[in-house]
Amino acid sequence: MANNGGVVVRLVSVALGLALLVVLSAGSATGARSENGATTSRAFAIQVAVPGQAGASAAAVSAPPDAAGVGGAFVYPSDGSVVNAGSVTSGAFATPGSSATASASAEVSTVSIFGGDVTVSSIAARSKASANSRSSAADSQGSLVTGLVIQGQAVTPGPGTQFPLGDWGYAVTLQTGTASLDAADARGARAFVTALQVRLTADHYGLPAGTEVMVGYAESAAKVTIEAKSERKPKRVTKAPKRKAPAKKKPVKGPGVGAEKPSFQVRPPPDVTPRLTAGGYVFPVYGPCSFGDTFGSPRPWIASGWHHGQDIFGQLGTPILAVADGTVFSVGWNDLGGYRLWLRDRDGNEFYYAHLSAFSPFAVNGRQVKAGTVLGFMGNSGDAETTPYHLHFEIHPVGLLYLGYDGVANPYPYLMAWKRLEDVEFAQVAGWAPPVSSTASAPKPGAILLSSTDISTADGLDPGSLERALERANREAG
Repeated sequence: MANNGGVVVRLVSVALGLALLVVLSAGSATGARSENGATTSRAFAIQVAVPGQAGASAAAVSAPPDAAGVGGAFVYPSDGSVVNAGSVTSGAFATPGSSATASASAEVSTVSIFGGDVTVSSIAARSKASANSRSSAADSQGSLVTGLVIQGQAVTPGPGTQFPLGDWGYAVTLQTGTASLDAADARGARAFVTALQVRLTADHYGLPAGTEVMVGYAESAAKVTIEAKSERKPKRVTKAPKRKAPAKKKPVKGPGVGAEKPSFQVRPPPDVTPRLTAGGYVFPVYGPCSFGDTFGSPRPWIASGWHHGQDIFGQLGTPILAVADGTVFSVGWNDLGGYRLWLRDRDGNEFYYAHLSAFSPFAVNGRQVKAGTVLGFMGNSGDAETTPYHLHFEIHPVGLLYLGYDGVANPYPYLMAWKRLEDVEFAQVAGWAPPVSSTASAPKPGAILLSSTDISTADGLDPGSLERALERANREAG
């Protein structure tokens, strides 16, 4: 199948095979371990399947290893008469282990199918699965179809709702499915969702019956095998053992006093979702983006050894927003987070933003900002320079600040609940970045924010296009 639109970037260098369909089955092996191929995820933004023809797909990804698909517009065929989409993003994440997790997402905006017979404002497909020795779970919560119009009439999408398309086809929204495995020797769960499917039952638009257009697909599966405890036979005692003098207790050694070197995961991720406030929070990214649930995943290159936040993938220069009213602080650079900043809301909760390409003029230490204020622009600075453009976002609730940097909460449920702004007004400004040490690997700022109309011609995958858009805007302003 041809890939027409969307660039898939692997987040690690080694790719593993993935079957198109994940089947959960009982293992042959009280600890738990993950089987190869049992904890997986996959997603795609758009897939066009035509009997006897190549068809096309956009932003198709699978994990492991973790992968993200980001791109601009998608059209099929070249004139966009069958499918036309404004933007596509996707992500697939899988962490095998004794506590296995997997998640996938796909987001598509401004979709037109068959010359406008079916149009959609935005689509989000999400799936999530987890498994350990005690339980397993999977769901597709957060999947949405917004602004669906069928042959000129606005309709309300629902789970598995089917809409007729004349005498030539039909559309189905939010098809979902789950499966679970709860056996003595294994735990597992799987979930999938297809946000929108359009199928031809008769020839139409030059395409044969049986043609399918699927927009927004996400599938996740997690499984662990439970290892049985071995039974040990008691040793036979033939004579009474000699009594030994009691061993001297060894003094307990504190950190740095000859103590054994601790493992990477010094403190495990907190399993809490504290209430922040009654409301007033907004999603930290403006525009199309994709994210999964990778909180707590192994990160051996950092001191604590696990992922403290969520990565939200999008295009270079995507505006990054203040999630709440509060105060900006610690604006600057470090080798791990790249261009980064912190935001403290009025209740004392703190939020960390990393890997920006540049800051907005509002990103100044001590600056008071409102929820929705543009603070910076998406990039991949710091240790993310080999990965797709994304925002690394963390939540540090005030009640966990005493734990230091490890006092974090999983951002995933908050991100799913926070309002996404659809219209952010901001003046025409240029991004900036602070000076850094000559020994630092800070790149030249790569994102320029103009205005929603000025950057409409820029391709987020081509940093040069943003510079050309800026030059054009300056010429028009002059």
